[in-house]
Amino acid sequence: MDELEAILETGGAAAVEIAASALAERGGTVVKCANCANPMIGPYCAVCGQPLNTHRRTLGRLLHEVVKGSASLDSRILRTAGALLFRPGELTLAFVEGRTQRYLPAVRLYFFVSLLFFLALAISHIAIVQFALTSKPLSVAELTHELADADSPAEKSEITAEYNDGKTHYTIDSKLVFFRRVGEVKSEMSPDAHDRLATKTNKAIAKARKTKNSWAVQATLATLLKLASDPAALNGALTAWIPRALFLLLPAFAILLAVFYCRQRKTFYFVDHLVFSLNLHSFGFIALLAAALLAQLAPSWVVGVVLLIAGPLYLLLAMRRCYRQNWLWTGVKFASVGFVYTVFFLLPAFGAVIALSVLYG
Repeated sequence: MDELEAILETGGAAAVEIAASALAERGGTVVKCANCANPMIGPYCAVCGQPLNTHRRTLGRLLHEVVKGSASLDSRILRTAGALLFRPGELTLAFVEGRTQRYLPAVRLYFFVSLLFFLALAISHIAIVQFALTSKPLSVAELTHELADADSPAEKSEITAEYNDGKTHYTIDSKLVFFRRVGEVKSEMSPDAHDRLATKTNKAIAKARKTKNSWAVQATLATLLKLASDPAALNGALTAWIPRALFLLLPAFAILLAVFYCRQRKTFYFVDHLVFSLNLHSFGFIALLAAALLAQLAPSWVVGVVLLIAGPLYLLLAMRRCYRQNWLWTGVKFASVGFVYTVFFLLPAFGAVIALSVLYG
């Protein structure tokens, strides 16, 4: 009894030493761990976890361990995937309650899913966003509007001289096309409009070089010229900037959750909200990947409707399961968090990613 009390009151390697001494006194065999040299009183070292039998195994035994390890990993992946897709909020709740062995860690899951998303798009040659440019002849009303926006008589005279050359001038519009294969989307510009755009862009670039902020104007105009020939010209830059934006959005969403659930701060720590954010954005990558596949079969508006329903519904169910409040409070916080995050974080981040891709892509 005294030995047992000593073991319970002593921690770490010292407790192992006491247990090993007691075992030796009773005639038991005690060997040293090959990894940390502490006594081993079982098939595994109680200090470092090293197994007792680590060498001279048969080929069959090695193959058995490979299969066993793979099956264990596969089962964790399948359980994690099932919980992520069909039980919103379960992964975060398991983390809060300490049930972590059944599922993959949130950070590892996020990096795995995000890598899978970008890798799948690269292999299938699907662009995240493409900018299809269209041209139409400049109307009198549009020219009048441009003249009205001129700041000075000299600028009006310059605009009039530019367009009064007897040639057809064009206005350029663009539309965003999501998740289509590279090469499927074409800019609908006439050869004459493309040539006019190239001439005008080159003149504007030459003029911009004389100003202080010429780099931004030059980069924008050069990108516009690239998009006229290749609507997917920004895809590489978007792939580089989106993960960087998410690096800021992940903690931002966690902060919002911490603010709206501040009265439960003794139950849910900031790390819990961060795990919730990681799991939510992991589902977001899966949803976007599914949307990319659906976009090859269905019209864009169908894909948009599916995403607009699936995303908010998932967030609502995840908040309900994880934070365990009634439907009224969950609905209020869901609407508040969703509105603030979308309007003040997600949309500005998307705009910033586009701008940075244009300037630095």
